[in-house]
Amino acid sequence: MSISTISIRVDSELKKKAESLFKDLGLNMTSAIKLFLNSAVENQEIPLIPNEETRLALAESEEMRNNPEKYRRYKSFDEMIEDIL
Repeated sequence: MSISTISIRVDSELKKKAESLFKDLGLNMTSAIKLFLNSAVENQEIPLIPNEETRLALAESEEMRNNPEKYRRYKSFDEMIEDIL
């Protein structure tokens, strides 16, 4: 496998904040960008943009949050299982 270099220009403040974040996460900028690129190639989509399935799930979650009276809520897993059975 040959290695290539990518050079990008970003706002200095963005770069500092990203480096700080990645450091806190145990990564460096190169590793974070490689994670992004690998995810994009593996899934054939931009990782930060939700696909249709995720958009539908987010919409459903928002519907449930905005209309809690329409949905059953449980205080525990056992309560849910009891209701199902």
